[in-house]
Amino acid sequence: MSHRDAAMTADSGPDLHTLVVGRDAMACRFELVFNAGEVPEATELSLEALDLVDAIESRITVYRDSSELARINAGAAAGWQPVAPDLFELLLHARDLHDRTGGAFDIAAGSLVRGWGFLRRQGRMPSDEQLALARETAGMRWVELDPAGRRVRFTRDGVELNLGAIGKGWALDRVVELLRARGVASVLVHGGSSSVRAVGIQGPDVPGRSGWRVGLRHPSRPDRRLATITLHDRALGTSGSGTQFFIDRGRKLGHILDPRTGVPAEGVLSATVVASSAADADALATALYVLGPPGLQRLSTVRTDAAQTRSGDAIGAVLVLPGRTAGSVRVLTANLDAGTLAIDGGEGVEVVRVL
Repeated sequence: MSHRDAAMTADSGPDLHTLVVGRDAMACRFELVFNAGEVPEATELSLEALDLVDAIESRITVYRDSSELARINAGAAAGWQPVAPDLFELLLHARDLHDRTGGAFDIAAGSLVRGWGFLRRQGRMPSDEQLALARETAGMRWVELDPAGRRVRFTRDGVELNLGAIGKGWALDRVVELLRARGVASVLVHGGSSSVRAVGIQGPDVPGRSGWRVGLRHPSRPDRRLATITLHDRALGTSGSGTQFFIDRGRKLGHILDPRTGVPAEGVLSATVVASSAADADALATALYVLGPPGLQRLSTVRTDAAQTRSGDAIGAVLVLPGRTAGSVRVLTANLDAGTLAIDGGEGVEVVRVL
């Protein structure tokens, strides 16, 4: 599971006037950003879209016993459980991403999330025995999916699915589908600022302007912008543990777990991924945070949802690591050209283009 810092800020300017409609959901703030005056029914559409987010949350949350995901977790160890078609497709895609990331992304790590106390957003160090038990019941190795019957089962007790690292992005993708079906040509939608999807153009359609510009905050200096990313009909996900962490015996432990080891991932300040869908961007940002620099090469081979991937699209990434001196950072980038990524740079910022 991924606990994310709010890492993105929408860009603005003298000719960029917007209408923003938002609501709290999935433990964060969801917002829709329209060009002012462009969509007459923007407010009504926003309310419909936010109702959709609420409906999705009620299905995939692990905090309500009545949710579809909670029902699956409660019964799948005892036998096959039916799954709604759209949710089953998400589970299939999550399994594929698990395989392509070498297990760095794993929706079946719920027992680890619970063992570390992150399910209630209160980190604590588990005992060796507790961690061993959580590791034994974690992983997609214990999950069987039956495409013909659209059903799922667990092959041992104690397995838990948790969609925290992909659910917000999935909800944003469904919102964009709804808005496009209603004829909306330009909009930016985000969940908690760290899961973003953009369509069309921000501001007036003038020569030389395209996409929506968002700012990537410096992970060590929240009041400073590290880079500007322009999204051209694409999505962005950011993972980081700058504020979501706890201290154990003087050691800072973040809330993003490496599902392969069962312990918090270390060594990365933030990981940002640009992809065709918000679900992929979210999931792969979590995987990149776990994998670190070797993940940049692995992600370059990942193919996203075929229904949404355009010819020539590649996974873009920005990986921020601690620098050589206190407060400095090393920024590794992959598959992001000058028209998409602009590093603010400055003192204490070293930039390395990897791919």
